[in-house]
Amino acid sequence: MYKKDFEIRWSDVDGNGHLANSAYLNFMSHTRVGFLNEHGFSMKKLIEYGIGPVVFSEQIHYFKESFLGQTLTVTLNVAGLSDDGMFFKFEHNFYNQKGKHVATCDILGAWMDLKTRSLTLLPEYLKDLVAKFPKSSNYKILTKEDTRQSGKRPRDIIIKELQNG
Repeated sequence: MYKKDFEIRWSDVDGNGHLANSAYLNFMSHTRVGFLNEHGFSMKKLIEYGIGPVVFSEQIHYFKESFLGQTLTVTLNVAGLSDDGMFFKFEHNFYNQKGKHVATCDILGAWMDLKTRSLTLLPEYLKDLVAKFPKSSNYKILTKEDTRQSGKRPRDIIIKELQNG
């Protein structure tokens, strides 16, 4: 399990005085970047290979409020990878300074070629690194079908409908 600690700042709270939804996303993103850096996926290495991570979905469940000045520990567990390394699933958990579980989030994503803007397989060097990622107790091998489980599909709208309100 990978972890990072964050102090909740003034800019992290919303009008209700608790940690804003957007702050949860920012803390998770910062945690993922730290994890990837620690496991050989530095920004320099990603630029060298012309790839980057892309998130398909983030499903957050909130259990307790968190407030200004509190410290949160955000963890990352690798909950799934595809055999070819293209798809990944990370589980983030948030704990307050008393060890209480305040939120959890499952993130599903893949690797994207930054030139073609399409999903891509990992180069062998990075695929070997992914294979060494520490895995969670609920780890599963992902397939393309796992990325479609929500049943959500794009549905374009006719521009005239937007203009007519």
